[in-house]
Amino acid sequence: MTAYTPLSLLKSQLNLDHDLDDALLTHKLAAAEMWIGNHTGLPFAAGDAAATEAALQLAAYWYEQREGASEISMRLVPFGVYELLAPYREQVTGHVEA
Repeated sequence: MTAYTPLSLLKSQLNLDHDLDDALLTHKLAAAEMWIGNHTGLPFAAGDAAATEAALQLAAYWYEQREGASEISMRLVPFGVYELLAPYREQVTGHVEA
């Protein structure tokens, strides 16, 4: 899958000025956009500012925190991503008839 979010935006987010990790960064962006689509139940909205910001935050976090386990406190998703995506999720409370 090719990411919709420009690689240049992610590199700006991370303050990177080299091309050494472009393949990894592109992969992280694509994975972040896929995660967002799975989380919201909607296809990733290319060009949507909130979805793009969530993808940038998520991909940057995964780039900087490359291991799933550590002695330091880590989160699966950085603060702010859930809040950016909340309007895209259908809010369901109580019993839903099928």
